[in-house]
Amino acid sequence: MGIGNQKIYAPISGSVLQLEKVPDPTFSQKMMGDGIAIEPTTGKVVAPFSGKVIQLFPTKHAIGLRSDTGIELLIHIGLETVSLNGEGFDAFVKQGDQINTGDTLITFDINGLREKGFNLITPIIITNRDVWKIEDRTINTVTKTEDVILSVTKQVTQSKQMESTIQFAKEAEAIVKAIGGVDNIQAATHCVTRLRFALKDENKVDQSALENINVVKGSFTTNGQFQVVIGQGTVDKIYQAMVEKTGIRQASKEEVKAAGGKKQNVLQRGVKVLADIFIPILPAIVTAGLLMGINNILANPGIFGDQAVIEMYPQWAGIADMINIIANTALTFLPALIGWSAMKRFGGSELLGVVLGLILVHPALLNAWEYGAALKEGTVPTWNLFGLEVNKIGYQGQVLPVLFASWVLAKIELFLRKRVWDSIQLLVVAPVALLVTGFLTFIIIGPITFTIGNWITDGLVALFDHYAVVGGFVYGALYAPMVITGMHHTFLAVDLQLIGSTNSTFLWPILALSNIAQGAAAFAMMLAAKDDKLKGLAGTSGISAWLGITEPAMFGVNLRFKYPFIAAIVGSSIAGAFITMQKVLATSIGVGGLPGIFSIIPEHWFSFIIGMVIVIIVPFVITYIIALRKHRLLG
Repeated sequence: MGIGNQKIYAPISGSVLQLEKVPDPTFSQKMMGDGIAIEPTTGKVVAPFSGKVIQLFPTKHAIGLRSDTGIELLIHIGLETVSLNGEGFDAFVKQGDQINTGDTLITFDINGLREKGFNLITPIIITNRDVWKIEDRTINTVTKTEDVILSVTKQVTQSKQMESTIQFAKEAEAIVKAIGGVDNIQAATHCVTRLRFALKDENKVDQSALENINVVKGSFTTNGQFQVVIGQGTVDKIYQAMVEKTGIRQASKEEVKAAGGKKQNVLQRGVKVLADIFIPILPAIVTAGLLMGINNILANPGIFGDQAVIEMYPQWAGIADMINIIANTALTFLPALIGWSAMKRFGGSELLGVVLGLILVHPALLNAWEYGAALKEGTVPTWNLFGLEVNKIGYQGQVLPVLFASWVLAKIELFLRKRVWDSIQLLVVAPVALLVTGFLTFIIIGPITFTIGNWITDGLVALFDHYAVVGGFVYGALYAPMVITGMHHTFLAVDLQLIGSTNSTFLWPILALSNIAQGAAAFAMMLAAKDDKLKGLAGTSGISAWLGITEPAMFGVNLRFKYPFIAAIVGSSIAGAFITMQKVLATSIGVGGLPGIFSIIPEHWFSFIIGMVIVIIVPFVITYIIALRKHRLLG
């Protein structure tokens, strides 16, 4: 019977989100506890009740509180902000401090962190949910200390006693044993919620044994690290017990990250570099794709009749043209976006990366899309550098030139910053770095990488022209497995290269269908499942996949049972072969899944819809039939 109703006030101002919508499985799957999340509008966190600070992590991105009535609350500012090592955060309390409602706990540079690409969604979690049950939660925009975000009720007459040191030691030993023993651990550390391991061989992990340990709420691998979710307030005790019982040396997050990176091969490290560069600019590219899809509907014939909408209704022409300009900007100035992100990844100045990218698309240069015609006519403009003829061309829509040029620029900038006096760095570092990189790019880097990029484009086009069915079938079969390894990020660069060179891509439509296939398999599991938790997870992750985010469906459902994942691959490979044979093309990279049709050239819509039908029916039917035969879900 519930007693002791308590109210928790908003610790930060902003818009409230359901915890399930947080793009981090640790929070969305409630591994650590229940609660809500807030998209902040201010950079100030205050005490939501009177109580005590029970944990303040050194990086200041998270804080654990206990109210006077015993509610244990975790406030986690942003996602993956632990990597900042405290940069942009200031703490006004320390562990053990008494607090009153409204006291300032932490401030953070909200604008600076967002400019660096960090997601600042702030989960607010009740970690001792076995004691407290949420009776009501707000769904509105809230103001700190003024609005109640959670109403909770105590479920027991007295709080459970803390587990003994002996119990923590047993749990720690069980975790170490499940992940392959002490000899399998290269380095180990922890953050506010998770144990983080660099393992020698992840194949030695006994996943079943790990999941059966009481304190373990989940586990996953990311960036070469094997992470075990424990929960705030307990993870540090488990970690300490693990160190004491096993003799594992305590390591910093940087040491674990370095150890995890060492076990990645050259290909994996290269893929990670590409992912680090392209993921931050993906929202701009996807937005461009969506808007170009709207323009396609308005400006292309064959959708609502023989004439385009703007031909039937000329008053819409101005709107379509404005949408087209807004949509095309990200792709027109793509080198500037890549330059910014690449310089950030390589450790240089992001602003110089933007300038470098803009240099490569300067309007005084011959547009890259006009280079072919100018070359045939012999009208390619050139510079004469003391007898050396250098083509005066731009690199619109190109990926490789700015990638390599950004790496060179970062190396030169970092070299100069270490050697030039601080008093004259402003006058020397940026001008010299840009000038040298600019000359190298136009003389060497640009022509070589431009040629390589065209070879890649021509090779893929030739392959899919001559072996369309095979190419589509293979790419449709391989895309989902590549998502598991992270290699799919490599093909984002390939898609952008194709669009830059040919104004279209035949690869991205297969990606969109692969997402739909994973969602269809998840929906089949939802229909077959008896377990309410699995049914709910399959349903929500299926919707997510159909809207372009496949990871919840793949990792949470399909890979867990294996045959839904294989069924989805079968469906996407068949559909990939079909749409490639029909020469289906996309004009841009949009949202994968059902909305992907808006990025498809309208004259190919019918073929793409047939492909969608294939990836809905085939995976669904195969998954459902196998589920029935295995009796694993229906009993």
